[in-house]
Amino acid sequence: MSTENQTQPSTFKPSPGAATGVGSMPGGDAREAARTAVGTVEALPFLPELPARGPGADMIGRTLGMLVELYARVEPSGWRFADRPGRDTRRARSWMGEDLDALEEFTQGYAGPLKVQVVGPWTLAACVELRGGESALGDPGACRDLTASLAEGLRLHVDEVRRRVPGAEVVLQLDEPSLTAVLRGQVRTASGYRTYRTVDRAVVEGALREVIEAVRTPVIAHSCAPDVPFALLRRSGVTGVSFDFALLTEREWDAVGEAVEGGVKLLAGVVPGTDADSGTDSRALSDPAGSVSGVRSLWRRLGLAPGTLAESVVVTPACGLAGASPAYARAALAHCAKAARTLVDDPE
Repeated sequence: MSTENQTQPSTFKPSPGAATGVGSMPGGDAREAARTAVGTVEALPFLPELPARGPGADMIGRTLGMLVELYARVEPSGWRFADRPGRDTRRARSWMGEDLDALEEFTQGYAGPLKVQVVGPWTLAACVELRGGESALGDPGACRDLTASLAEGLRLHVDEVRRRVPGAEVVLQLDEPSLTAVLRGQVRTASGYRTYRTVDRAVVEGALREVIEAVRTPVIAHSCAPDVPFALLRRSGVTGVSFDFALLTEREWDAVGEAVEGGVKLLAGVVPGTDADSGTDSRALSDPAGSVSGVRSLWRRLGLAPGTLAESVVVTPACGLAGASPAYARAALAHCAKAARTLVDDPE
């Protein structure tokens, strides 16, 4: 697919030394989560997700609740399309309303970038079932309908966030942890014995671009899986890529460098996502500069100007914090903010 004459959304311009969360937080208290997400990473606050509340608060159900004229319900095997909105859809929408109420409370008078997270079209297609029990990913028509419904739903969601937080410069994060598996034909069918065929890269780009153009706001893509397709995401029009920095391999360096030179921001996950992941390493949350030392090394290897580091990189946890203790989640976000600040104070 040609990339000429693409509609490019407004650029994501975080302040130098910004940090943020990936999205999910522990527990079920929307007000406490919003207080932490707004007060701890002040340069780029985010709308928390609280999957511990159950179906409809998980990232898939939460996003399905935003669809327009498509509905889903919970089955023993997972989320499945339904003919009409039921209690699962109502529950997802109710929890979203609760989360937005809490966000609105703690962002009174706020002006600046504000990140909200949803599941992207390809991970959603891989995770929601058609009525026969197979993934929507196996039906190109279902994928097109899902993308169109998602694009319209996200446009309305972004408008709602702007209404509630008038000073917000909304940044939309598309969570696509299954994207690499979709591109490689590694998503398994319901039986588990086969995999769905590889989706053409032009089709993947087209669906992402459809969503990006619909929302008319900066879009970043997130994946905490290995082998993030940086080049494809850049061509699709994202203005930032969020990833687990520890999973980055040398063969991806050139794609990362090209993305940065093309104006794409890197949301580098460098802080362990749970207490268990931090293990016995006392430096995990005690050495802010050490947490971003790998990012500095990569910058030098790519030959990028040191002065652009702080404005090109946002520091985040490696993935969501839903599996962490509340105390660790707060400490991890605070540590991200301190680590990001070292990129400003000492750019070399």
